[in-house]
Amino acid sequence: MKYFFNIFVLWILLVTLDKCLTTEGLGVNWGTRASHPLPPDIVVKLLKENGFNKVKLFEADPGVLKALGRSGVQVMVGIPNDMLAPLSASVRAAEQWVQQNVSSFISKNGVDIRYVAVGNEPFLKDYKDTFLNTTYPALQNVQAALIKAGLGRQVKVTIPINADVYQTDTGVPSGGNFRSDIHGLMMNIVKFLSDNGGPLTINIYPFLSLYADPHFPIDFAFFSGTSSPVIDGSISYTNVFEANYDTLVWALEKNGFGSLPIIVGEIGWPTDGDSNANIEYAKKFNQGLLDRISRGIGTPKRPTPPDIYLFGLVDEDTKSIQPGNFERHWGVFYYDGAIKYQLNLGNNQSLKAAKGVRYLARKWCVMAPDANVMDPNLPDSINYACSYADCTSLGYGSSCGGLDVKSNASYAFNMYYQTMNQQKGSCERFHNLSVITTIDPSPSSSSLGRSSSNCRFEIMIDVGRHETRVNPGTSSATKIKHFSLVLLVLVFMLHY
Repeated sequence: MKYFFNIFVLWILLVTLDKCLTTEGLGVNWGTRASHPLPPDIVVKLLKENGFNKVKLFEADPGVLKALGRSGVQVMVGIPNDMLAPLSASVRAAEQWVQQNVSSFISKNGVDIRYVAVGNEPFLKDYKDTFLNTTYPALQNVQAALIKAGLGRQVKVTIPINADVYQTDTGVPSGGNFRSDIHGLMMNIVKFLSDNGGPLTINIYPFLSLYADPHFPIDFAFFSGTSSPVIDGSISYTNVFEANYDTLVWALEKNGFGSLPIIVGEIGWPTDGDSNANIEYAKKFNQGLLDRISRGIGTPKRPTPPDIYLFGLVDEDTKSIQPGNFERHWGVFYYDGAIKYQLNLGNNQSLKAAKGVRYLARKWCVMAPDANVMDPNLPDSINYACSYADCTSLGYGSSCGGLDVKSNASYAFNMYYQTMNQQKGSCERFHNLSVITTIDPSPSSSSLGRSSSNCRFEIMIDVGRHETRVNPGTSSATKIKHFSLVLLVLVFMLHY
């Protein structure tokens, strides 16, 4: 009887351990470029309830960092590119930054900061060498500041780079090497990271390969195989992620740093703003990525999977759209933490929406029923609205791209009205062309084509009605300690 009881307890513990391992290493980017951001305490709960135990931040926002305190979520905190110049010019400036944004949050708030990301894709060709002379000195100064603060072993430095810092002249990964114009600089950085135990962080975006080249084989962007694999010697590459990642591995190996740790800092698929940025493709890509993580699949050159940070958590309606309208729609969740599409997280766990979100009143600003679409003031009114609000969903191939003229204007008017917090008079700026309604004007999917079936007329978050932060609860570290204690009890039982 005792034997069967012990076996039962062992089964319970193995199930518990399996659940712990399924979410291990699941990271996500938390961007905050939003007109109506979710309160940080709600976001931290959203992270924890969906198994994200690692988060990457693009800047050291005090409210965000405080909310992450004692949450059990590991943090990579970023330094924006516009701060590289002052940090590169002064060790003292780096020491002050570390003290204010790393040391204080670790000691006072219990934030589990593991990495400092110095810059964000600073060597992009589009930046035209703007950060070429400041990134490496800033990296050195931040590392020196961490050592002085006694955090040199606990917090590691890294630089998130874009895949355009390396290339292959042979068209296959084994031809990989760093760009000739920055080869020397990359060698200095890679050696410095290696000497100080820091990883190299790489951002890989299969979607952008498809966006940039209309002839790019679409099945090569996903993880379900392709009829035209890339053959590199004895290796057959069936997806662009593995081919891209291994090109970097080859570049490191050729230069004597084949064992340098690599983190995938950003990878994902947008859901709007382009014909290929849609919910169907985003779900297909991200589910394939999560399946790889849960199954522990690496790449042909590195079978052990790296830490991966999904991009991103929620949509950001004020993010720059210079690369494309899709930039505001990378979130797995909508801006308010609502679920866009379901994902299987393993162990029959699916995505959970944000809880406790408070909204503005249920009313919308739309084009008046008696307004004429031929009114000469209509084009300027729409342009005015979209100059101050996010209208990227109205573009060709986007979720609201199939609306008629009147619905198009209503969408623009409403986005302005919501962005302005439904302020009195904000729906009256459009030359008597608009009215307020309490009936949701979002079009039904039955009356629209595929491109507009997910069109949503938003109501914004009421950012002034949320309560102050409460501790998110028991951390994963505490759970692991509890599990270890139970495991010791089991060993004792089986032995005796």
